[in-house]
Amino acid sequence: MPFSSNVDPSSPVDQQPTIGIIGMGLMGSMYTNRLSAAGWKKIHVCDQRQNYESLQERYHDIPGVTVYQDGHGVSRSSDFIMYSVEAEFVDRVVAEYGPSTKLNAIVAGQTSVKAPEKAAFEKYLPPDTSIVSCHSLHGPTVNPVGQPLVLIKHRAPDSALLLVENILRCFGSRYVYLSYDEHDIVTANTQAVTHMAFLSMGTAWACSAAYPWEQGLYVGGIETVKVNLALRIFSNAWHVYAGLAIMNPQAREQINQYAQSATELFKMMVEAGTAGTNGGESAAERERKLRDRVEWGRRIVFGIEGNGEGTQKKRRHPILLSEALLDRFSLGRIPVNEDSSGSAYKTGYRPNSHLSLLAMVDCWAHLNIKPFLHLSLAATPLFRLFLGVAEHLFLSSSLLEAAIHSAIYDTWHRSDDLEFVVAARGWSQCVRFGSFEVYRQRFDETRQFFEGRFAEAGVLGSEMIKTVMESKVEEDEN
Repeated sequence: MPFSSNVDPSSPVDQQPTIGIIGMGLMGSMYTNRLSAAGWKKIHVCDQRQNYESLQERYHDIPGVTVYQDGHGVSRSSDFIMYSVEAEFVDRVVAEYGPSTKLNAIVAGQTSVKAPEKAAFEKYLPPDTSIVSCHSLHGPTVNPVGQPLVLIKHRAPDSALLLVENILRCFGSRYVYLSYDEHDIVTANTQAVTHMAFLSMGTAWACSAAYPWEQGLYVGGIETVKVNLALRIFSNAWHVYAGLAIMNPQAREQINQYAQSATELFKMMVEAGTAGTNGGESAAERERKLRDRVEWGRRIVFGIEGNGEGTQKKRRHPILLSEALLDRFSLGRIPVNEDSSGSAYKTGYRPNSHLSLLAMVDCWAHLNIKPFLHLSLAATPLFRLFLGVAEHLFLSSSLLEAAIHSAIYDTWHRSDDLEFVVAARGWSQCVRFGSFEVYRQRFDETRQFFEGRFAEAGVLGSEMIKTVMESKVEEDEN
């Protein structure tokens, strides 16, 4: 490299590397804006050719950013090149622009699935190229400060890794060093099933043609997190989730297990709630089987034994904040009445089975996934929050007992649970068939149902994530 690896945005312009970004979608734009704001002086970017003029207009007065017509110009002129394209298309894009890579340049990919990226880089990049890849484990609207940023030194000297670290240091993210294979395992464990759960919730609500929080039944506490994050996912682009689910083998296995866990638990709930003897088993025996299954998952994932508050393994503070604080971010409101003494009390809310959470813990237990290990390693905000609501439910014996009791004896939510199971199985089949087109159609159909609610949910969801993440930073500092 003709410049020092210890360079930073305050270095003279002629000593700074030229940073290239191929693909100016939401993440590519976020990287460009952050690097420019930090003071890097030579940032070369491009997108699809039909977007050239609009991209020029958008960046004509942004310091340090030069727009190119295509990836050949970016590749030939840049010392550090990042491909920020969908995993589905990374092979085609690298095949086109990889041969134009500048001599001795460093190349990275900002894709959510690394197996296709690794294959494309090894196949099409010149042998003198260093490969130091990356992946910010959060969405483009999330503040990257303190968030995990994966760095993969695949084919490169230490000096190349040091340069990439210095270029991306302005994000304020926490570096996580993995191999390509380790990255795909971790992202499958932290993202694939999490996305699947929220996709299934949203599809179930859309098929029921009802916004669940407006009936005053699915609001407050745990429901606040579930609703906000489901709408957050459907407000994003479908391909953000499709590539990870379809192109990552570990993800496919986990998504299949999640659908299986949801199906089996729902069957056990229905059977436990049926009076009389069935197949030689009494209703009490069937209820005991369901309880044993839930307690088994609780023990494996959270290290808790028995029906009391348990013997939770000594661990950090719970992820979630108080239910009262979470209620601030609810799209719906639990009706509040006053008793004869003038004291307020909540009405309208009834416990439900929390099938999506029971299935998640059951899935983790069956696949021997250690969610708290990944929480400390490379957790996304969505994974942190979903693990938080699961932890909140399973660490409270009273909440868990209320969910199991409701699953067996209440029928008001059974049709909703059935819709959820059907949705989960549908998403699992879609991923197993490997069809991006079917995935897109399923996603867009559900998205249309929630279209008018994204603005409100986006504000509340962002504030909720910010509040929880700030509490995490404060805990780390303490």
